[in-house]
Amino acid sequence: MPVVVVESPAKAKTINKYLGSDYQVLASYGHVRDLPPKDGSVDTDHDFTMKWEVDADSKKHIKAIADALKSDPNLILATDPDREGEAISWHLVEALTDRKAIKKDTPVSRVVFNAITKSAVTEAMQNPRQVDTPLVDAYLARRALDYLVGFNLSPVLWRKLPGAKSAGRVQSVCLRVIVDREVEIEKFRAQEYWSVSVEMETPRGQIFTARLVALAGKKLDKFDLGNQVAAEMAVQAVSSRALAVQGVEAKPAQRHPSAPFMTSTLQQEASRKFGMGAKATMSAAQRLYEAGLITYMRTDGIDMAPEAVAAARDAIREKFGADYLPASPRMYKNKAKNAQEAHECIRPTDMMRSAEQLKITDSDQRKLYDLIYKRTIASQMAAARLERTTIDIGPADGQVGLRATGQVVLFDGFLAIYEEGRDDSTDEDEGRLPQMMQGEALKKLAVTPEQHFTQAPPRYTEATLVKRMEELGIGRPSTYASIVTTIQDRGYVEKDKGRLIPQDKGRLVTAFLENYFPRYVEYDFTADLEDQLDKVSSGDADYKDVLRRFWHDFSAALGETTELRITEVLDKLNEVLAPVIFPPKPDGSDPRACPNCGTGHLSMRTARTGGAFIGCSNYPECRFTRPFGPPELANDAIGPDGRLLGHDEGDAITLRDGRFGPYVQRGEATEEVPKPPRASLPKTWPASELTLEKALDLLNLPRQVGPHPEDGVMIEAGLGRFGPFIKHGTTYANLKSVDDVFDIGMNHAVELLAQKLAGGRGRAAAAKPLKELGDHPDGGAIAVMPGRYGPYVKWEKVNATIPKEIEPEAITLEQALELIAAKAAKKPVKKAAKKPAAKKPAAKTATKAKTTKAAPRKTAAKKAAEAPSED
Repeated sequence: MPVVVVESPAKAKTINKYLGSDYQVLASYGHVRDLPPKDGSVDTDHDFTMKWEVDADSKKHIKAIADALKSDPNLILATDPDREGEAISWHLVEALTDRKAIKKDTPVSRVVFNAITKSAVTEAMQNPRQVDTPLVDAYLARRALDYLVGFNLSPVLWRKLPGAKSAGRVQSVCLRVIVDREVEIEKFRAQEYWSVSVEMETPRGQIFTARLVALAGKKLDKFDLGNQVAAEMAVQAVSSRALAVQGVEAKPAQRHPSAPFMTSTLQQEASRKFGMGAKATMSAAQRLYEAGLITYMRTDGIDMAPEAVAAARDAIREKFGADYLPASPRMYKNKAKNAQEAHECIRPTDMMRSAEQLKITDSDQRKLYDLIYKRTIASQMAAARLERTTIDIGPADGQVGLRATGQVVLFDGFLAIYEEGRDDSTDEDEGRLPQMMQGEALKKLAVTPEQHFTQAPPRYTEATLVKRMEELGIGRPSTYASIVTTIQDRGYVEKDKGRLIPQDKGRLVTAFLENYFPRYVEYDFTADLEDQLDKVSSGDADYKDVLRRFWHDFSAALGETTELRITEVLDKLNEVLAPVIFPPKPDGSDPRACPNCGTGHLSMRTARTGGAFIGCSNYPECRFTRPFGPPELANDAIGPDGRLLGHDEGDAITLRDGRFGPYVQRGEATEEVPKPPRASLPKTWPASELTLEKALDLLNLPRQVGPHPEDGVMIEAGLGRFGPFIKHGTTYANLKSVDDVFDIGMNHAVELLAQKLAGGRGRAAAAKPLKELGDHPDGGAIAVMPGRYGPYVKWEKVNATIPKEIEPEAITLEQALELIAAKAAKKPVKKAAKKPAAKKPAAKTATKAKTTKAAPRKTAAKKAAEAPSED
């Protein structure tokens, strides 16, 4: 049997169904070789020779393939149809050659298919080819560049910028995009402007609203009504005049459907509509692809195979009717910069099967398939026909001009199935306006001025960041998910309510690179390097020439930082970041003068944790600190020496940040009092809103509610490991909120304690699932639950811990079933009840009872199969 090799066991299982017993399908489990993280893995002195290493797990996978080739040496490489898939095939050939499992005369072929369907796989098997050398060269160039940048630049950061973790060729540029937006937000100054709207009534009693667009015979610009006085004058001008319809214009319009999905647009739309991160989106798409439900999901192509277009048109005709089918198929041209991997778009493999018909159990996969299905069908549907109406209103003297706009959908077309999400909140024109005729007088019901302020540009979401990177030509669609994940894992960026916020570490790394390695974080340079790599993949450039040119300049830049001292770096960063961290004061005084001692000089410093803060040069005599960033943020964060909340009985009460989160402290640690009184801040209390009074409440816990009326033992309220509680002797009862600790009275406390003793309503409510995965084949729901030691999978009475390498929100039903099966296999057998021994006559000589040790339990069952690594 010929040996077919793919990346993942899930893909192997699906393909094996189509090929049958004539082939043996095995998985490589992603890449089998990589560059070891040590000096010399890319030898710049010997023409960039790359030294590869097979990891321990991959050795057993290679051995399995080599053993299979002993019975049939025909090797068919069926890895993914992109650069990364080509590289995996090349690595497999190299590794198997090293093991002597492949010889010069061994037949080795490469097949590619864009979808895991029987027809696609069968056709691919009939059209084998050889490994694409230019694609492999492009992979080698990218891998070498990433190694040269990461392995050489990261140590510079470690030495010169304490707390920095790593730098990367594309990662650092992506980080800069986020930091640049944050700087824009900090420099932004809101500008006031006003608008005037008028509610009016037609002669037929219909009410509508128009907005003021002209005043004193001139068109109003956005900031022409810059204050309340100007707005009130405009209101007076409108109110004092009789208004009539000056013109009515109705224009037909069309809206055309969006192109089918490619990787980046799928990530953007999944983020907009479902809040799914790029990593979760790609994980769900990978499962759908491996199950044969969609085409390959790492692509920057938007064209569709002719047979798929015909199938989509058939589905539209059957489901919606001929009116929704355009006369000819729609053709889409890729506008993405540097689009080189021209695969087909992401689409369903069967246009007739909707998400409801497939009955997909995993919620993320079901939502994503539904999104892909509807977008694909919509892309071939007729345009929506609209009517847009504009009504101009004003007095006879022409001194005031108002306008009302509206639209109505005459034919929904593709909107019958799908409408693309938006990154902003800009509304389309409103609905249909009432019928009006030119010259008709209108009645004013209300003239309303409204104050507005310009808004700072929003922070990036994963969707808008991917869109921006795509516009700049930075990275590739297949790499966006891993890049965004990496900068969050490094602590450079945090995601809060879907928005990406740069942290101190990230801002410092960006400032350092912009000043000492400016060329390598420039958008144009990174995009130009992508162009060069694209030429390599098309066979128009030699990859070692690209490496030579890059290394010549990059190694010189590295050499210039050899003699740099940390103090020099901090001085430079103080200078560069001065407009943000030391902005000019309104009174013209020195923005770097210490507000505490008056004589010290403020400067940026780095903490051991990698964060930054602003401190006084007179330290330790002056211990003034404030957070890194604009001075106005000083009250919203905690410096390395804490934030002073006030004094009580002569002791300083400070808010500090510790290993386990924020806490309040009374006084300072001394030799006499090495551990001053402390209290952790409840998670529901924002650190920025903490007051001295609340801090003292925490430090004074446990609070005495009063003696119990039955026995006189004191009832206390406090905060414990499991949340707020009340205590009477050895009886504890949970409280609903932290505030109850400080507010609960005697009557309520006694009632809760009585309920606890009676085993009644004092019990805690059952935990809610984090994610519902579907039903077990044997019956019963499977869900991801929150646990004391982390999330776990629950089915019936089986609770299976989720491994750290699997994201709880990305776990699939198949992975959950494997974890449950492994856990059930380890479940100990219940021992039979021990029967009382029969009485025997006492022996003359006592014998020592023999003891036997229980057999050791087996080790954990094999872990869930890894998904193929992203490009």
